[in-house]
Amino acid sequence: MDTKQLWKNCLVEIEAGVSKANFSTWFKNTSILREETGVVYVGVPNEFVRDWLKNKYHKLITKTIADAYENMRAVEYVITKIEATKQELPKTNEIYINKELPLKDLYINPDDNLNPRYRFDSFIVGSFNELAYAASQAIIENPGTKYNPFFVYGGTGLGKTHLIQAIGNSIKDKYSNKKVHYLTLEKFATDFINSLQNNKANSFKEKYRKYDLLIIDDIQFIGKMEKIQEELFHTFNTFYENNKQIIFSSDKHPNYIPELADRLKSRFAAGMIVDVSEPEYESRLAILKVKSRELGVDLDQEIIEYVAGAIQGNIRELEGSLNTIICQYRLKNKPLSVSEVKNLLKNNIKPKRNVAIKDVVKTVSDYYSLEESSVYEKTRRKEIVKARQVVMYLLREDFNVSYPLIGQKLGGKDHTTVIHSYLKIKADLKNDPHLLQELEQIRIMFK
Repeated sequence: MDTKQLWKNCLVEIEAGVSKANFSTWFKNTSILREETGVVYVGVPNEFVRDWLKNKYHKLITKTIADAYENMRAVEYVITKIEATKQELPKTNEIYINKELPLKDLYINPDDNLNPRYRFDSFIVGSFNELAYAASQAIIENPGTKYNPFFVYGGTGLGKTHLIQAIGNSIKDKYSNKKVHYLTLEKFATDFINSLQNNKANSFKEKYRKYDLLIIDDIQFIGKMEKIQEELFHTFNTFYENNKQIIFSSDKHPNYIPELADRLKSRFAAGMIVDVSEPEYESRLAILKVKSRELGVDLDQEIIEYVAGAIQGNIRELEGSLNTIICQYRLKNKPLSVSEVKNLLKNNIKPKRNVAIKDVVKTVSDYYSLEESSVYEKTRRKEIVKARQVVMYLLREDFNVSYPLIGQKLGGKDHTTVIHSYLKIKADLKNDPHLLQELEQIRIMFK
């Protein structure tokens, strides 16, 4: 059996069944090592990938191999890459020095301002960011031609800066002739103001327009800066007309940046606007495993699962909680129990929001100027159907109420109806900024 060709054929089938982002993340550097009495051994680069494939894609892999190789009985995963640190015993403390990055790699290059640690090797892809990741890979392959401009938005601590800087580092590595530059809007604005005060406006224009890729972070603060908006508008046009890539990040959609000029909104919309949401449980689990491994600590699986379930905020909160655990771990010089971790993180865990279903119905009804009773009725009036679907979405998304209970409390609806309503609002939010604004305003009413 030609295992190389077999796996190549299988990968073609697998690629068709998963997203591009997940395929490149989880199936890269895999292979079929051998086959013994019907057992196919799939080689994976590390423990993390092995666990992910077993938990997420085992059925797909098994079926795909079985379709191509009829004698297959089972699939096993084997780690093919063994870390050198596990093979070599440390002789002195020098081992810890050697494991660190070279000093030059720890410094931010003043020419491009990119942090060398922000790379896709350490970037976790999940449903919360896979579209942004897939778009970034397309940009790296064809900078300036696809998704230009690229606008990433989402709450704080969700990995936006990591993503956009990783694009910069990847393009710098792939195209030695391309000039890349990263900066915050604050730095862009400061440089512009200084140039005006020193009568060096032309120098400012030349400085920023010489790059092939310009990355501007925290663009949400531009709203009230009319002069900065005008300069950015002209800078953007220069980049766009010359097929040069420009990337922005923000904590909100451009439609909700206060006092943002319409011409800039239209420019942002001409490329690609993607959101990065809070990571779901499986992604939080993956992030914790990767980060703990990077820090050289092998935490108990039960502890990682507890933290992933308890800390439901952004990635920074996850990392902060992990750092707290690891610090305590090193102080005690022994593994921690789950109860110790729970006590350690008790102040990090946000209390779950509780709300009566009738209160959500009342809030949404008041917002849309409807009678509360109409939400419970079996009417198909457009405005009432929308309000009912919003109620169902909020109960599920914000308060984690079960589908059957939502249906029961809202006029005895079937749980499939609730699921349909939830998914419809979720899909509409991606394309309807007005609906997004409505939900944000409703959520404020709960606080």
